[in-house]
Amino acid sequence: MAFGLSLLDLASVPAGRPVRESFTTSVELARAAERSGYRRVWYAEHHNMPTIASSATSVLIGHIADHTETIRLGAGGIMLPNHSPLTIAEQFGTLATLHPGRIDLGLGRAPGSDQNTMLALRRNPSSADSFPDDVLELQGYLSGHTRIPGVQAVPRADEIVPLYILGSSLFGAQLAARFGLPYAFASHFAPDALHQAVTVYRETFRPSAQLTEPYVIAGVNVFAADDHDQAAHQMKVAFRARTRAFITRGPVARNFTDAEIDEFLASPGGAQLASMTRYSVAGTPAEVRDYLTAFADSCHADEVITTHQAQNTADRIRSVELTGAALTAGIS
Repeated sequence: MAFGLSLLDLASVPAGRPVRESFTTSVELARAAERSGYRRVWYAEHHNMPTIASSATSVLIGHIADHTETIRLGAGGIMLPNHSPLTIAEQFGTLATLHPGRIDLGLGRAPGSDQNTMLALRRNPSSADSFPDDVLELQGYLSGHTRIPGVQAVPRADEIVPLYILGSSLFGAQLAARFGLPYAFASHFAPDALHQAVTVYRETFRPSAQLTEPYVIAGVNVFAADDHDQAAHQMKVAFRARTRAFITRGPVARNFTDAEIDEFLASPGGAQLASMTRYSVAGTPAEVRDYLTAFADSCHADEVITTHQAQNTADRIRSVELTGAALTAGIS
């Protein structure tokens, strides 16, 4: 395999189910990824979203680390403008001290929430403007070379927690290149600028103490099953659920039928939403392997980070296992 394989766990909460089940599922998914040859599992910071349970991202990472042994774990990502760099340095210094050699820190500048939630987080609407400086301040704390006189992050791990810049636009690509950091593109839900951003990143990359050559991670939605039709059905059900959640935000007068959701997705109004999942594959292990290989080649990705969103937990775990087996051990 010419590229690394990783997992982005959305820590989804099925309708009507307790949140605790989501955490149990996340442990099972991480264990499946660990035994299936994945490099890392990441969790993203989202707020005020009843279907996503990873809001306290560093706490969840610590929980998963306690229930796994070797796989790398991290944030994909922490929305840094929501926090002081010192707070995040302390959190991830603690994680890396408790779980040496296993912790990553991906950083984004979006709020990970709506505007009212952003205000509830005490986030200044202009805080994203200081993102580059905040990254450098955070990097200083983690490396023991603080930029704030007299202020150190305690605890600080013996190792330096590796940073990754997340993005879906040219801004993140340019920043990652300028700071000499790995770049992770959110192509699993924001695909439009993928190839242009990767080109800009690779062409303008400057080596750093962390990284001597550019390194690209790109996201793909995966539904792997033993049977093609089964995988296709899982994808249809999952994308219907995603669409239903999107169009029923706020007070809802009624539920939408599957036929109505399909009609919406086929309409001009639903085309943009449907296009967000452009980089998705549903199929047998061989079909998934071929798709991911072609995808990685097309965007020059060093690593592909996959999301597995089948509504049934057993199907999601099976998808993780089949994808790992296909890519790390090969199939006939």
